[in-house]
Amino acid sequence: MSFDAEAKMQFLFALRSKGVTDSKVLSVMERVDRGDFIQGYFTDRAYEDMPLPIACGQTISQPSVVALMTQALQVGPRDKVLEVGTGSGYQAAVLALLARRVYTVDRHRRLVKAATKVFDKMELTNITAFTADGSFGLPDQAPFDRIIVTAAAEDPPGPLLAQLKIGGIMVVPVGQSDAVQSLIRVTRHEDGFDYDELRPVRFVPLVEGLGKD
Repeated sequence: MSFDAEAKMQFLFALRSKGVTDSKVLSVMERVDRGDFIQGYFTDRAYEDMPLPIACGQTISQPSVVALMTQALQVGPRDKVLEVGTGSGYQAAVLALLARRVYTVDRHRRLVKAATKVFDKMELTNITAFTADGSFGLPDQAPFDRIIVTAAAEDPPGPLLAQLKIGGIMVVPVGQSDAVQSLIRVTRHEDGFDYDELRPVRFVPLVEGLGKD
């Protein structure tokens, strides 16, 4: 299955029906072919609005969630963005078309290697991918204008909050189980943080340490 005109039209309709209204986000979602990030048995479902399994026991998020998280992040063309949880690389590719620079980190070397190949194929030269424990962020590259976390933590991780610029925004799923999670937008101010609860979600957990593969 290819991302042809009819598939794109249905794809964008599904995004709008879920509350994606930002024209820049819709344009980028149309440009990034989700099919490039899915191999094997599920390739024929790449353009459906559903999460799909990928390697290392992880998932590629459903497109509407990727778009809604991107919309909530309010990325500008001069922003430096940190993504925690590279996964397939789909979210990073979407961000790369909106931001100046994207740093993405995952605990699974196999996922980072596969995502980097797709970034190279797409000629996305403003993405740098690392294999590391994302729960600690990337202190050497901090501070960041925007931080997005694509795995659920019990609370917004302290190291990531510390790496957010004043005026910066972080979007992170928060919850103590995979059944009850909320997508939270955190805005940093001179005197602290504001927290906005956006919607219920379901993500794999944020795990400390490096993966075995």
